[in-house]
Amino acid sequence: MSQSSENFNTHATHPLQTWEWGEFRKKWGNEVYRTDSYQLTIHPLPIAKHLKVATLIRGPKPTKKMFGELIGFAKKNNLLFIKIEPNILQNTKDEKLLKKYGCIKGKTLFTPSSFWIDLTKSEEDLLKSFHSKTRYNIKVAGRHGVLVKEDNSDQTFEEFLELYKETTQRQGFYAHNETYFRLMWNTLHTEMIKNKKLPIARIIKAEYQKQTLATWVLFVWKDFLYYPYGASTDKHKEVMASSLMMWEAIKLGKSLNLKTFDLWGREQGKGFTKFKEGFNPQVVEFVGTWDLPTSPLYRVFRLADSTRWSILRATSKFIKPKF
Repeated sequence: MSQSSENFNTHATHPLQTWEWGEFRKKWGNEVYRTDSYQLTIHPLPIAKHLKVATLIRGPKPTKKMFGELIGFAKKNNLLFIKIEPNILQNTKDEKLLKKYGCIKGKTLFTPSSFWIDLTKSEEDLLKSFHSKTRYNIKVAGRHGVLVKEDNSDQTFEEFLELYKETTQRQGFYAHNETYFRLMWNTLHTEMIKNKKLPIARIIKAEYQKQTLATWVLFVWKDFLYYPYGASTDKHKEVMASSLMMWEAIKLGKSLNLKTFDLWGREQGKGFTKFKEGFNPQVVEFVGTWDLPTSPLYRVFRLADSTRWSILRATSKFIKPKF
């Protein structure tokens, strides 16, 4: 199918459905399959490389036509299942359609809910809506002379990698490795700049006394600003750099005339969720994660995958995840 990136991107409502994201995934080693309105990435299973699954992440509203295409593609390519996470808010009608075609609730890639901040409000109204402690922390950062700015230089990207490595080791979570981030940044920023396109990926950083305390990778797509990746040091927590980072990210989104800031996920009980709540975001619930089984081996896979993740979570308490 002959396509152009411009035509394909007219249908993409999320950065992970853009042509550029698909090209990045190809460089990472995935097969990518595109139709006129969405793309799938194909993944070999970590526990059995000869078996494959596909993911349709943050794609369009499910339709009868889509399911016909997906089922046909899965059978042709001997897929165990297709994981579907539509970029649509929770509603009964679409859930019924997913169930009608045999989809069942699956292990999440994205959290089923997120936080949105309305960037069309004035800065004054936004500040008033924040928790009083959050407003105070923003002022504290300002009094300490914390400086937050967009900086897409090679040096800042290297600082992001160093801080991300430090963050994963400190907090003990599994994350993508350095090669993944280099490929992503090259495709979603550097190459887009060379091709005279507005980049999807950008970096903001917080500095204090000439030391970089935090770096965030932000995505810009259509009317949305996204916050997918954050990294920080545990030094100088008293200057509240992260609170100012969020406020400056909001102001960046407003300066770009974007309408919504998606904080990329919400997990009850997590410390960073509490941090995000201080900015009075709207809680949004998506239709969630669904698996479309296309092989009788699907249930065997689910059991093996559940066991694998139980082992990884248990060992992460004693073995630091690698970056």
